[in-house]
Amino acid sequence: MSGAVADGGAAEEFVYLDAAATEAADPEVVKAMLPYMIQEFGNPSSVHTQGKAAASVLRRAREEVASRLGARAGDVIFTSGGTESDNLAIKGIALGIRASQAEQQGMRDRRLSLPVPDAARSDDARSPIEVAADDGAALRREIVISAVEHSAVRESARWLERNAGFRVIEIPVDGQGHVDVGCLKACVGPETALVSVMLASNEVGTIQPISRIAEIAHAQGAFIHTDAVQAAGLIPVSMRDLGVDAISLSGHKFGTPKGIGALIMRSTVPYEALISGGGQEHGIRSGTENVAGAVALAVALNKALEHLPDRSAALSATARRLTMALCDAIPEVMVTGDPVHRLPGHVSLILPGVSGEALLVELDAHGISCSSGSACAVGKTEASPTLLAMGFDAAAAKASLRMTFRSPISDATIDRVAAIVKDAASRLNPHVEHVGRNS
Repeated sequence: MSGAVADGGAAEEFVYLDAAATEAADPEVVKAMLPYMIQEFGNPSSVHTQGKAAASVLRRAREEVASRLGARAGDVIFTSGGTESDNLAIKGIALGIRASQAEQQGMRDRRLSLPVPDAARSDDARSPIEVAADDGAALRREIVISAVEHSAVRESARWLERNAGFRVIEIPVDGQGHVDVGCLKACVGPETALVSVMLASNEVGTIQPISRIAEIAHAQGAFIHTDAVQAAGLIPVSMRDLGVDAISLSGHKFGTPKGIGALIMRSTVPYEALISGGGQEHGIRSGTENVAGAVALAVALNKALEHLPDRSAALSATARRLTMALCDAIPEVMVTGDPVHRLPGHVSLILPGVSGEALLVELDAHGISCSSGSACAVGKTEASPTLLAMGFDAAAAKASLRMTFRSPISDATIDRVAAIVKDAASRLNPHVEHVGRNS
């Protein structure tokens, strides 16, 4: 059962508490997409009847996703998931800005060799990139990200630094994972090309003030992207309301099969395509479109947003009960992230003196599936960069536990989970009940 308790008939029930890593595909979503895999399987680029039918289905799915996210249909680029969307956004926008600046610089050089016309175009009609080129301003070669970004964003930015001459600026966060907005404002300037800050943390659940950050970026002529992979389906996500230029989504976090996501990006954003080919997805992501996946994303998004305020309130209440039960069972527990402004259904904490990975093994043996951080860090055992950025030492950062769900769980299950976590932690560290909470 998706994000909830699944009774497999064993002596101990199975409890899935790792929805932030992935969710089961919703049966209704799978049912909606199946016809476009079996009966109506045409290629949208084909000119025959089946191709035209597929193109029509793809167009409707695009319109549906756009309407749900406060965007235009032309802003929706279907992808394979969050990591690809982040890569396309960070690399594609940055390289597009550089290409636009080079083009504008060439135009400026050509204009300087010609007589100045009597009626020059008003500066008010120029884009920030054109203004920079015309006025000989510094080129935009800086990428500003927070210190707690997902690795898909962080590594994409570092790739630009290694291979394309950009400079990456990481903005620090406080002890609850909030971006230091004052520092960000001081760092964003005329050389900033792109700002990328996640809407909500996958590890600690803290929600960032993206609208305010977007205002800061735009005031300096920079573009802004937000990774909303964890937020979509749990809190409102709207390009219009957030004021951002690009948003990344991943469908398997809210009910689609793995392998479908989207980059929502304004058509006015400079962009350099990273995938060459037939020019599908507005020329941004070439390749035969996944019609069935696009349908799945539209249907899943609609379902996730049904009764969103009530469902989010219920998930938040459940998370508070689970957090309290864990704190009562193990007084040494340190809750991480913002206790109020956080994702619904998200519990994150640190158990001092207990190995997070060892704890996961113990809990899994008792039928409880959860995580100790990002599921995208394959095979890595080092301390969480997010927790380190929040001021925890390496030992504490390796003692983290994350429990996430998208369906409420019962009080009886909460009590059972808390008891099992306490027993497991005591076995791993007999002194756990005597370790004091950090000041």
